[in-house]
Amino acid sequence: MKGSLAQVWRKVQGCGDWEGLVSPSLHPLLREEIVRYGELVSACYKAFELDSSSSRYLSCKYGKGSMFEEVGMGGSGYDVTRYVYVTAPDIMTSIPSIRPGGSCRGRWVGYVAVASDDMTDRLGRRDILVTFRGTVTSQEWVANLMSSLTPARLDPGDPRPEVQVESGFLGLYTSNECGGSRFGLESCREQLLCEISRLLRKYKGEEVSISIAGHSMGSSLAHLLAYDISELGLNHRAPSSTVPVTVFSYGGPRVGNLGFKQRCEELGVKVLRVVNVHDPVTKLPGVFLNENFRVLGNYELPWSCSCYSHVGVEVLLDFLDVKNPSCVHDLDAYISLVRCPREEGIIHEDGVVGNIFERVMSNVVGNFELCRLRRAASGMVDQFLVQSQGAEFLMDNNFLGWMNCLALYMLM
Repeated sequence: MKGSLAQVWRKVQGCGDWEGLVSPSLHPLLREEIVRYGELVSACYKAFELDSSSSRYLSCKYGKGSMFEEVGMGGSGYDVTRYVYVTAPDIMTSIPSIRPGGSCRGRWVGYVAVASDDMTDRLGRRDILVTFRGTVTSQEWVANLMSSLTPARLDPGDPRPEVQVESGFLGLYTSNECGGSRFGLESCREQLLCEISRLLRKYKGEEVSISIAGHSMGSSLAHLLAYDISELGLNHRAPSSTVPVTVFSYGGPRVGNLGFKQRCEELGVKVLRVVNVHDPVTKLPGVFLNENFRVLGNYELPWSCSCYSHVGVEVLLDFLDVKNPSCVHDLDAYISLVRCPREEGIIHEDGVVGNIFERVMSNVVGNFELCRLRRAASGMVDQFLVQSQGAEFLMDNNFLGWMNCLALYMLM
């Protein structure tokens, strides 16, 4: 592929499913874009307030106009237009082990931004960007555990029950504050669809792309948003004109079943998954029942519709530091290895790699007590063991949830 990014941006965004750009080696332009979007996600962690004594606790430390400057990314080329918040689904507040003191306060999870005029010239289009951080709070950890499949039903006119996604991620995406009070926070979904619709109207006369980037749990929200935009047709401008929607996923888990994957492909959603082969998060949910366990020979197994499946094209990385195991899921480690593959992407001296994950785990341990999460997972495993006494449990979607709870319990 020859030409500047402005000339070939559609291919870099996934038109053609990155054929010839991923293997046998990453194309330089695609490598630069993976690093760039990863750094834009990293800004979420750098700006997230983890100090419980701060008035901005669990929110962004900075205002929209200064956020990039404050985190050392003043030359990002994007202007933040809206901050995005999530609230805990009702089911999470019903678990005594992790009940957040009765609070349903929203937590900052990312932002919406749009490319400046200068960046638009460099990219070849006006890029609408949405980024999501990964799991930080105890409620979000439980969302990762509540891994039974449930129909997405994001389009009321065509619910498509065969399209199923992980219930915890869907809950974070669709739950609003305090039971939907008129004065409460809108759901993450409502915030995002409103802002993206506004920006698409504002730039309707320009060439536009929608890029959604996320790490860990944020990757799951990115998948759901991309599917939602495309299923509702928000990116359709004319019968023959569609705004491309691309997900850049870093260390992301599986999000839905085979029906979800197939529907994303039908809608033209492009997903580039950057994966460390040693990262356990990328193997969940569906650690036991996944796309590799759907068929036996030529026979499709009866639970195949309940198997989780990854979406998109995979970029494989391979890094492991036995002295610092947390780095296998660290976003900075991911970015470092993509940027400098011949240097193994592992930084020991300056403490950059592992810093994000260590801060997150320190927050969980210090403020929410990791042992309480383990007790919650243990309780779910106990419930699974009781349910498993019935012969019908294998056909129940909750079986997947209990199996993933068991796997995470063993890891904790």
